[in-house]
Amino acid sequence: MHALVNKFAGKGEMLPRALSEIYENLRDYFVIRDRSGKVTACVALHISWSDLAEVTALAVAEANHKKGMGAALVDACVNESASLGIPRMFCLTYKPGFFQKQGFKLVEKTELPRKIWAECYSCPKFPDCDEVALVYDVPAGK
Repeated sequence: MHALVNKFAGKGEMLPRALSEIYENLRDYFVIRDRSGKVTACVALHISWSDLAEVTALAVAEANHKKGMGAALVDACVNESASLGIPRMFCLTYKPGFFQKQGFKLVEKTELPRKIWAECYSCPKFPDCDEVALVYDVPAGK
């Protein structure tokens, strides 16, 4: 997961993740592996508050783009959020079009609660964040 996420981070397509951060949040992750066991896609659903979770670290190996893996991982996050009773998810991304296809809606970053900015202080782009904010309202009974 670390290599996959940081490959895209190296291209400026997502923010890097430290190996320690992945281990500390390992239970947040959904992973797709190929037949040999190699991680080909991953995403994390990080709970921010009782009513809000962040979809983060979504990465799909380039050989698997356009195969529905990203959408399947986002759907796993929706299902997990629903099962936990968390009614809203958000993401900060450089690829808003993908998330809009999954039902996310663009919002101003200032509409998100201040609590979500806690980890931003360690970001190399802070305070000049150039990611786009989107939210997704989890359907009741999903």
